[in-house]
Amino acid sequence: MRTIATFAFAFVAGLASAQTTLKVIPPPPDVAAAPADAAKTRSGLASRVITAGTGKTHPRATDQVTVQYTGWTTDGKMFDSSVARGAPLTFALDHVIAGWTEGLQLMVTGEKRRLWIPEQLAYQGRPGFPKGMLVFDVELIKIQ
Repeated sequence: MRTIATFAFAFVAGLASAQTTLKVIPPPPDVAAAPADAAKTRSGLASRVITAGTGKTHPRATDQVTVQYTGWTTDGKMFDSSVARGAPLTFALDHVIAGWTEGLQLMVTGEKRRLWIPEQLAYQGRPGFPKGMLVFDVELIKIQ
């Protein structure tokens, strides 16, 4: 089973903050489902580049990355956001949900991408975490 400690910590901290002090960031108009023009991988991950990056290197699964992100459920409820907290998050890419590990490896520094992550690549129905497909806007700030 994949280790999700880093992201789980950020999620739990973000969820607690979101319920009390975080500004809610409105969901994108396509939050309910990936549009037909989204790129899809064999695993079921769908993504679309929002802003092209300037970097040339893609992170490897073993790299640490720094990102800004916001996550919503497909009904438009924001459940976590480093943007709303005002601080990017740094983590080992192989210590997060499989959809993040796969999706961020598609990106280069400076890129912002929307990810539609199916439940089997997200929290897989674990209690206390969002259920179903999750949608994230992620900006890759740094690869370490």
